[in-house]
Amino acid sequence: MLFNTAREVYLMQSIAPLWLWIVFVAFVLAALFVDFVVLRKQGAHEVGVKEALNWSLIWIALSFIFNGLLWWAVFDTSGSSALAHEKSLEFLTGYLIEKSLAVDNIFVFLMIFTYFAVPPMYQKRVLMIGIIGAIVLRTVMILAGSWLLAQFHWILYVFGGFLVLTGIKMWWAAGKEGSLDDNPALRLLRRIMPVSQGFDGEKFWTIENGKRIATPLLMVVALVGLTDVIFAVDSIPAIFAITQDPFIVLTSNVFAILGLRAMFFLLQAVASRFHLLNYGLAVVLVFIGTKMMLIDIYKIPVAVSLAVVVGILAVTMVWSVRTSSKQSNAKQVS
Repeated sequence: MLFNTAREVYLMQSIAPLWLWIVFVAFVLAALFVDFVVLRKQGAHEVGVKEALNWSLIWIALSFIFNGLLWWAVFDTSGSSALAHEKSLEFLTGYLIEKSLAVDNIFVFLMIFTYFAVPPMYQKRVLMIGIIGAIVLRTVMILAGSWLLAQFHWILYVFGGFLVLTGIKMWWAAGKEGSLDDNPALRLLRRIMPVSQGFDGEKFWTIENGKRIATPLLMVVALVGLTDVIFAVDSIPAIFAITQDPFIVLTSNVFAILGLRAMFFLLQAVASRFHLLNYGLAVVLVFIGTKMMLIDIYKIPVAVSLAVVVGILAVTMVWSVRTSSKQSNAKQVS
């Protein structure tokens, strides 16, 4: 069923040639091989800011290289440089939106790791498993979403309204302290399986009082997976507002996810300096949702969408840094 849906989506909507799909799949498998096999040999260790920054730059560079390959493939197939520019711009905008929304995802990961006091050297494995789950989940959701949009155009309005409501909710929740104490998913997981008091290295199961029970690390993986599901529901419709080409929606999503682990460790060190970023993300969601609902009245150019998203994020980040600096200076004076 999933294969037939994917085939229908490709035949109906995607501008990418088949060989580019094959290159993309090969690239993702190679990237996961590096993450799971090569980096796994390093063993459990705390990822520093320098290592996280280097890997973040590598993933961003690879994303731009792939975007260049997309431009060439579209131009080679269609003979139109204007169409190639448009599709590469769609990829870039989708990538930036997904990367931006991943920041909110990372803040929740930070809260989960802090709540369970996960040692830094064990966090990498949790994130690696989370990335695999996110790629599989989003692939299924994007293929299904593309098929639905091809059949029922009005779903765009549903997606748009959902994003506007999500943005408003995010704005009101921004700045408030989050807590897992009353989280229903956590309470359900604790009822389903007994959990050990402490960690047992990177193991998900351990022996306690002669019984095989879960470690807190397994609970963390389960919560990270649930978080992926929740945030995928928000972020995927946002990219459909930019393009309905399933290849561009999928690749921009996956490339942003592949760099998620490095971005987590990078933002972990500077999260307090971007404490107002959620307000900017809320405005981005409202803008994208409005764009989606207006698509049959006026289609906002992709270049304008990209400029608006970059502008909102830039203003919010500068605002965050300035206010955090003022707060630090005030504390030092007092």
